[in-house]
Amino acid sequence: MPLRFTLRQLEYLVAVGEAGSIAVAAERVNVSSPSISAAIAHLEQEFGVQLFVRRHAQGLSLTSAGRQVYDHARQVLVQAGQLTDLAGSITQTVQGRLHVGGLITFAQAILPQLRRSFADLHPQVDFHQSEGDQPDLYDGLRKGTLDAALGYDLDIPADLDFVPLASLTPYAVMAVGHALAGHDSVTPQDLAAHPMVLLDLPLSADYFLSCFHAAGVKPRIVERTRDMGVMQSLVGQGFGYSIANIRPWSDRSPDGQPLRFVPLVGRVRPMLLGLILTPGAQSSLTVRRFVAHCHAQLTPEKVRSLRPVVDPGAG
Repeated sequence: MPLRFTLRQLEYLVAVGEAGSIAVAAERVNVSSPSISAAIAHLEQEFGVQLFVRRHAQGLSLTSAGRQVYDHARQVLVQAGQLTDLAGSITQTVQGRLHVGGLITFAQAILPQLRRSFADLHPQVDFHQSEGDQPDLYDGLRKGTLDAALGYDLDIPADLDFVPLASLTPYAVMAVGHALAGHDSVTPQDLAAHPMVLLDLPLSADYFLSCFHAAGVKPRIVERTRDMGVMQSLVGQGFGYSIANIRPWSDRSPDGQPLRFVPLVGRVRPMLLGLILTPGAQSSLTVRRFVAHCHAQLTPEKVRSLRPVVDPGAG
């Protein structure tokens, strides 16, 4: 009996099941909402069951039957991906879908250029990207919506693998008028008495605060934000300093204020930037090539964001 549904329709079903919303699912798979709705309607008609309960205020949720179909659809998509990997391994062709997640604090500075160079080398790969905090990346890997994720070595769960790529030392970011902006380096003790704008993301914030705890001091946090650009603008306007590991491309905040970047020294450990993978992910030729590409591209010589912070008074 011929199939009367497509893998693409199953992909849309899984996307809605994960997002709980047709609009959000449409954004994630980069198609229109009517296309998603039509696919769901077709599958419901084909299978003869209602897949979702539609609640205006709360979006869509899977019915009992829909949950069973969703689980099987995910397995079918995984197996389809394995077939693509097998074909690629036989022909030594890097192809198929590759979805890479990036930590929101540095995705804009690293992931697009990494994607561009990989896509130029392997045009048959259908490359997609998304951004989130570290727990979001873990969740995407476990659900199979991500093939790989760029993140930090922060509490990597036992069921995931971490491939280190670069060591990033922390630095203080300050307004040019800050009392410590002209220093060659600063310690957590130097900073503790000054107002701090904390980049308050899951796991990352714990790392920034650990720099102070290891030195036996407590930072004076006056503001918290989950957005890197907002943090830089608050710092540039003189509301406090902050701590980060990735150098921005510009030495100005998003609202145009000049910034200074001063190395943080003392009892502070660097963070490791790397790829987070599920066990067995590198059985895919495409994933293996992407891992190798990251090793080749993510070097201080090629990525300005990874270069050490220099003396702000130099030059």
